[in-house]
Amino acid sequence: MTLPAQRHGTDPGRELAEPGFWQQPTAHRLAAFARLRAADGPVLVPEGSGPGHWALVRHAQVQEASRLPKVFASAPGVTTPEPARWVRALFGDSMVNLDGPDHAQLRKIVQRAFTPRLLAAAEEDIHAVAARIVDDVLNEQPDEFVSAVASRLPLEVICNMMGIPEHYRAEIADRVNHASENIGVERGLASRLRMPGRGLRALARMQRMVAGIGRERRKNPTDDLISALVCANVDGQALGARQLGAFFSLLMVAGVETTRNAITHGLTLLTDHADQRDLLLSDFEKYADGTVDEMIRHSTPIIQFRRTVAAEHTMDGHVFRPGDKVVLYYASANRDEAVFPDPDAFVITRSPNPHLGFGGGGPHFCLGAHLARVEMKALFRELLTRPVGLRAVGLPDLAGSNFDNRVRSLKFAFERP
Repeated sequence: MTLPAQRHGTDPGRELAEPGFWQQPTAHRLAAFARLRAADGPVLVPEGSGPGHWALVRHAQVQEASRLPKVFASAPGVTTPEPARWVRALFGDSMVNLDGPDHAQLRKIVQRAFTPRLLAAAEEDIHAVAARIVDDVLNEQPDEFVSAVASRLPLEVICNMMGIPEHYRAEIADRVNHASENIGVERGLASRLRMPGRGLRALARMQRMVAGIGRERRKNPTDDLISALVCANVDGQALGARQLGAFFSLLMVAGVETTRNAITHGLTLLTDHADQRDLLLSDFEKYADGTVDEMIRHSTPIIQFRRTVAAEHTMDGHVFRPGDKVVLYYASANRDEAVFPDPDAFVITRSPNPHLGFGGGGPHFCLGAHLARVEMKALFRELLTRPVGLRAVGLPDLAGSNFDNRVRSLKFAFERP
């Protein structure tokens, strides 16, 4: 699909509203964001029959909005479309959709549950899981990277950390895929009518499953994260069944999906940029941290989050009014020329690298940022330093989502000596 030429540059906001925009090649979308960044201020993006949203595309804009939660509120929801009231009533509010004291209290309970002992055990487990996955790959020699490698690591690590029994895990993996497969993807009418029910059923089953585990852990706590969450005593509160289910769904869909996509894009980047791969292998420990951050910046696993304006605010000459909708485009902010010289290049020594792949700061900064970095570093150490290396084959099959930079599949092959 070719977009009308007259819309390029003259109405960049409308270009993002085109149904086929997110199926366009990455370079096309990045060029559109560059035109938006060059505009005098925030640009309005139409949304069907509604008033549309204001696109925040510059690094400074996304940071400013992220750090003013009383002005740019996460409620009623950060996704597009916003979750319906009955969905929120049935499933509970995810932490990403909460503001103020409600968000602070829930985040406090979760943060307290991530004890130094639990985190140390999780890091040790990450290295063991990464080694086992690569052992399996070398023994079985599959050719599809997402299912064989990238999905397995975050799913196994999170399930181990949460204390999910082994016999539940295959079903959970299936539910995660059903719950997230069409988020932000343009679909036909029949699919739009059918898929929401399928995704919500998947979430419901996951939440019932974890609620049952939570009830058991309250009676017989162990050393896992579910026990810590349901037995916590933070100002006299712990997570109830619905809160635990909402947190688990967030952890599964956000923690698994984002990390698997960053890992998959990372293999493609190292394959396409042999000089950077060679530099990384020349001293893995020296360059690994920078490589992981550059993979996250370059791929930006979460493309955008939504905010609702709660108080009048002026930004870059534009006055936002209460009720206005804004969207924080992390994918654009991470290519902002004012912050990142040669932003489309993949440079593992980029310093500083203040990417917004984990959010723009403020109270909603990603709780799992540290573990995601540890997972990626551990896996690439195993993938790249074994005698038989790996490389991506062809281009990743992208979902075309306006929400996350999701990869459906990626072929890969072994590099023979």
